[in-house]
Amino acid sequence: MLDKTYDAASVEPRITEMWEKADASRAGAGAAEGAPSYTIVIPPPNVTGSLHMGHALNNTLQDILVRFERMRGKDVLWQPGMDHAGIATQMVVERQLAERKEPSRREMGRAAFLDRVWTWKGESGGMIFNQLKRLGASCDWSRERFTMDEGLSAAVLEVFVSLYKDGLIYKDKRLVNWDPKLLTAISDLEVVQQDVKGNLWHFRYPLEGGATYQAPIAFDDEGNPTEFETRDYIVVATTRPETMLGDTAVAVNPEDPRYKDLIGKHVILPLVGRRIPIVGDDYADPTAGSGAVKITPAHDFNDFEVGKRHDLPMISILDREAAVVLRDNPEFLEGVPASAMLDETMAAFHGKDRFVVRKALVARMEELGLLDRVDDHPHMVPHGDRGGVPIEPMLTDQWYVDAATLAKPAIASVREGRTRFVPSNWDKTYYEWMENIQPWCVSRQLWWGHQIPAWYGPDGKVFVEKSEAEALAAASAFYGKPVEVTDTEAAIASWEAGAGDKVLLHRDEDVLDTWFSSALWPFSTLGWPDKTPELARYFPTSVLITGFDIIFFWVARMMMMSLHFMKTEPFETVYIHALVRDEKGQKMSKSKGNVIDPLKLIDEFGADALRFTLAAMAAQGRDIKLATSRVGGYRNFATKLWNAARFAEMNGCRRVAGFDPARATRTLNRWIATEVGRCAEDVTAALEGYRFNDAANAVYRFVWNTYCDWFLELAKPVFNGDDEAAKAETRATAAWALDEILKILHPFMPFLTEELWERLGEETGKPDQLLMLTRWPAPALVDTAAADEINWLVNLITEIRSVRSEMNVPAGAQIPVVVVGANATTQARLATHEAAILRLARAETLGQAQDLPKGAAQIIYGEATVCLPLAGVIDLAAEQARLSKELGKIAEEMGRIEKKLSNPAFIEKAREEVVEGEREKLAELSERKAQTELALSRLAQIG
Repeated sequence: MLDKTYDAASVEPRITEMWEKADASRAGAGAAEGAPSYTIVIPPPNVTGSLHMGHALNNTLQDILVRFERMRGKDVLWQPGMDHAGIATQMVVERQLAERKEPSRREMGRAAFLDRVWTWKGESGGMIFNQLKRLGASCDWSRERFTMDEGLSAAVLEVFVSLYKDGLIYKDKRLVNWDPKLLTAISDLEVVQQDVKGNLWHFRYPLEGGATYQAPIAFDDEGNPTEFETRDYIVVATTRPETMLGDTAVAVNPEDPRYKDLIGKHVILPLVGRRIPIVGDDYADPTAGSGAVKITPAHDFNDFEVGKRHDLPMISILDREAAVVLRDNPEFLEGVPASAMLDETMAAFHGKDRFVVRKALVARMEELGLLDRVDDHPHMVPHGDRGGVPIEPMLTDQWYVDAATLAKPAIASVREGRTRFVPSNWDKTYYEWMENIQPWCVSRQLWWGHQIPAWYGPDGKVFVEKSEAEALAAASAFYGKPVEVTDTEAAIASWEAGAGDKVLLHRDEDVLDTWFSSALWPFSTLGWPDKTPELARYFPTSVLITGFDIIFFWVARMMMMSLHFMKTEPFETVYIHALVRDEKGQKMSKSKGNVIDPLKLIDEFGADALRFTLAAMAAQGRDIKLATSRVGGYRNFATKLWNAARFAEMNGCRRVAGFDPARATRTLNRWIATEVGRCAEDVTAALEGYRFNDAANAVYRFVWNTYCDWFLELAKPVFNGDDEAAKAETRATAAWALDEILKILHPFMPFLTEELWERLGEETGKPDQLLMLTRWPAPALVDTAAADEINWLVNLITEIRSVRSEMNVPAGAQIPVVVVGANATTQARLATHEAAILRLARAETLGQAQDLPKGAAQIIYGEATVCLPLAGVIDLAAEQARLSKELGKIAEEMGRIEKKLSNPAFIEKAREEVVEGEREKLAELSERKAQTELALSRLAQIG
């Protein structure tokens, strides 16, 4: 006998253990020989990570599809794995060393540090996998992969060396996002924009040789200059004054009449004395500031492009820790005449932090009369998401992938329909990124990661090979001498001393960006570069489920790498899920204090309730506004099903071997069998279309309304009656339908359904196999006539109940029901189901008439009119006053919201989630208004 209540906390660990003992989630489990494959690769979470709400949504949706397709008999592989998370992991271990007062990374050396990281990984890394198991993720855990494991490392080497030898990987000096705290380049995804209340400093750069020009200082209403003054300087503005030390030009728009005659002339850079040109470039916006911009190609991404267009010098004036470097900086000093001013600048600024220099430099410019003005300037400043300090665009030597070449076939794959995005509007984002793609910087100045397989000769010659032995062989052949590997300093010293009998090589110290190894994920996890049976069986994969923020960083790169190395797309479909926000629509963040922990929700409500909530709210293209109360509501749904199962069990509803609903004779039973099939078809179609919310809501409606509220309610008289044949058939049908419900609901609520599947068979024998490996339901019966008849009954009772509620009829009041104009079919149905109508509609009598009775609310129902005589049952005047007052409140509130939404300033300035919230309120009010107006019209009929 089922327990009185369902205890998720005790059931979920036991069910998980049962699945694991049965090896139920292994690749191919439950599939027939020759079944088609279905593959999903998990977006690999960081080895340092723990389950957050984005993970919960992403993995719930994947698991729903995996369980659905497994039950459909496919050979399913859900490939799990983790990312080594270069920066995050190195930070964790370095922090641990500092807390324990142990030697630092540099002090212990690379080999010892890496050993320490592997130890940490074995002891503490990867806890997220156990958390995913708590969520119910049915991955093939026996196939767990790690982006630094032996097989994936071999794949990385193969790809890097192959791309290098194909000319698609190269080394170049370009600007990167540099984190001065972590001392490494970082990707755009690791950069967060933060609001800063900063300043915009306007500096005067003197024109060379005392040249002058007429600068407009007053304008008419049409923007034409009316007054001018003679100036021997040009004003530029900057939010980063310290970078002016690396300026190599001033840019003006070639169409700007103020500066046309200055193009080709020069200014003298204050504090330095460098002669720099005034160039004409469209990057300069005539309407912004003075219309003239300083150009620092080595410290600004836009300036870098201007510098390339005009062949400007690129002068770095910051070191890796963002301190100003002027002395012994040949780029800074080149072409700058010696002067007391230059000496003073170097003495004042060299070796000091960028922000210290900023303050001192502004003060010095003011002393010299070269500070034109200072404006308050709130703006966004990029920060490293882990280092937490402002990043610097830094000109460094890095390894790059020729992404533009690799992107072309990946663009064609989507454009020609071989890979599709769901929702399809993400195509546009994909094209925008891919068609404007820049070289991909793949090197990182870290120790934890795949060390770049490049060895340098002391003359700078590079040898890229898969192993040290192959690099030594290549170098020996090149130099014609024996070769060995040493550290950088020894190699260079040896060469400068004349090399001797041996040539010393040193290996590149950098590692690869973690996105490089994860770009290979769909095929490297299956054993590539070896030709494994798994690779032949499960690649290409079926679908990828991921967030929009990594379409470029991960999805696009997997497309590029798969097309280049596997000659086919890595997946057929990319489903892009939305964000999980808080209940007010705000993005969750620790600083706002609105983060919802999925593990706490699982503790409180159970994993099934959380999973169902996320699925039910996962409408395509719409962010999820998650409230804890919603999860509680779906726990009530689980309770509803548990109680229904207990009710059925207490009424003798048990599995009957070989039961065939198609042989049922009673209309009620043939109806529920037909509706079970329709529910299965609806859920199937929704999941095939990645409409998770439609699938969840279809099964919810069927379980709660059709089965629990209507079928079991209509079956009660049968259970309590004397017709043993009717009892037996209805009991068997109820048990069969409940089993079908468990199958349909299983992908969404695996723990509850597996528990019920096992427990409901205790008296009739355990099922042959786990629910997880049971086949997905196919329609067992389609009886349209039976379905139409019972649905007619259900809708009739629902309409009567609705009118009672609208009219505020007391719950205990029994009222007559009179049907006018019924045809023969309706008359027969009324006769057959009279007892059910009287009981469930709380009707005093059920009669038929030729004419409409007076003082009755009317329901047009098919060809008939259903009348509820309410005169004397309710106070018509009071009810009309109540509804009129309610209608007035609704109209007033709708007017307020409509006024707000018609205000362009509100739409433009308000947060997106606030605007969307107002639109949702308006839609709800509009529905309430229609219902209230209908109730008033019914009152008018009563008269």
